[in-house]
This record gives sequence, structure tokens and C-alpha cells, in this order.
Amino acid sequence: MTTQQEVAGPRRRRSQLAELVRNISYEVMPFKNTEQAVLSHVPTEVPLTVTVTEAKGIDTTLGLTEKLLRHGYQVAPHLPARQFTGESHVAEVVDRLRAAGTRSVFVVGGDAPEPAGPYPDAYSLLQAMEAARHPFEHVGIGGYPEGHAIIPDESVELALKQKAPMATRILTQICFDANTTASWAGRIAAAGIDLPVHVGIPGPVNRQKLVRISAGIGLGQSARFLRKQQNLLWRFLLPGGYNPTRLAKRLAASAPKSGGNIRGLHIFTFNELRGTERWRQQLLASLSGKEDRS
Repeated sequence: MTTQQEVAGPRRRRSQLAELVRNISYEVMPFKNTEQAVLSHVPTEVPLTVTVTEAKGIDTTLGLTEKLLRHGYQVAPHLPARQFTGESHVAEVVDRLRAAGTRSVFVVGGDAPEPAGPYPDAYSLLQAMEAARHPFEHVGIGGYPEGHAIIPDESVELALKQKAPMATRILTQICFDANTTASWAGRIAAAGIDLPVHVGIPGPVNRQKLVRISAGIGLGQSARFLRKQQNLLWRFLLPGGYNPTRLAKRLAASAPKSGGNIRGLHIFTFNELRGTERWRQQLLASLSGKEDRS
């Protein structure tokens, strides 16, 4: 005989998963056909972030951000600290985004081996943006459930504590272990960082697309990307090695361990927008159907 507790558990997990999927955002890369791909496949209610590549620089990201905003999307450009040259550059970018009506940004340290100016990390750029009286209502910062590839854990934890008062949410780097992500989210909440966490996961992208994307980023950045994402790559190379639905379900099951601060998903689309949106719609439909039959 099925007990109420046995029925309630799966129902609760479905509800948690549906909530994560409803609070979803997509990361896109500013390539030649990105604008058209977004218009063709992504509804305007899905928030977007736009990356910065070393090869193309900040201006390309800002240009795509402005175009997508005019189409009615909610867009947060990545602002990589190491590509800013100084106070006047910060003020110029803030003013440009203000004029475009930008409400959200995502502030990162960036992958450039040497900073172009006095901002070696996201914390220093956030301070400069506050000095420039930025108007952004939503400021995202990065989170690292498995640590950073080259920065010691103690430094990463300190940086998060420093950045948190100037931010409104955390977008995590990719981690394939849901329990690790949930435990990390719980630890930062216990440490007094009560920002909502949106967990970064790859969307449904095939290995050929991943290789093409990494090659298009630019040789230096691509090499660093591949070094940092070895775990990601082997999962894509193995048959059946990665499924975004499985990871999303595991995150929903593990989310209660975080103390309630895991609030949504941030999808690394690798510009596979048609497949990503089809996956989202199918997952929402399946969850809705199951809940209706409960």
C-alpha cells in the first residue's frame, strides 16, 4: 500500500523542478547569427545573458545586448573586470547600458591573462561601478560549487563575501554533481550570503557544436576553456554521458539541502537555442502533465 509520504515525495520533487525550470535563463555567445537565432527560437519571457569573448571584446557584447533589448528581451551583458581599462571606461559602459535601458548585468573577473586596467577581479569592478552610480537593479556574480580552476578556495570564498553586498543573485559555474552544488549553496547561506542561487548547467548540446563553439571563441581563450572544462568535455564525448533533464531532476531533489536559496537554472546554451528551447518546453509540458494527473 502506498503511503501519503511516498506520494508526497515525488510530487514535491516535481514541484521543485517545475519552479527551477520556470526561473530559467539562457547564456548566449555574441556570434554573427546569435541575434537571429534568439529571435527565431527564444520567447521574450526567457531572460538572457550575453558573454564576452577575448577575441571580440566588450563592444560586441554591448552591441548585441542593445539589439536584443530593442526586441523586448531581458538581457544581462557579462562585464569582465579584466577588460576594463579604467574609470572612464567603466563610466562609458555604464552610461551606454543606461541609455539602452539595461536593468541587469553579470559581473565577472574575466579570463584575460593580464588585466587591461586596474580591475583584476569582479570585486574591484563592482566597486568602480558603484562609484560610477550604476543604475542596474539586478547584478549577478559568479559562484563556484567545485572551486576555481586556478584560484585557491579561501580566496574564492573571501571574494564571494566581498561581492555579495553589491549583488542581487549568484549564477554558478557548471557542476555535474547536484549534491555538491546544494551543499555549497547551503554553506554560503550559513555564512550569511543569502542571495538567490541560479545553478549553471549545460543545455542539450552535441559534442560537434561544443567543439565549433570553443574554436570560435579565440585560440587563447578556447585553450583555457578546454582546460577548465575537461569534466564537461568527457561527459559530452561519452555516449549518453550527459542529459540536462537528469541533472535538473537531481538538483530539484537536492535543493532542500541548500536551505532554500537555490531558486533557478542558468542554461549554458552554447548557442544551441532551438534545441535548448525545445527541451525547456518539453520539460515544462511533462511536469504540467504529471502534476495534472496527480
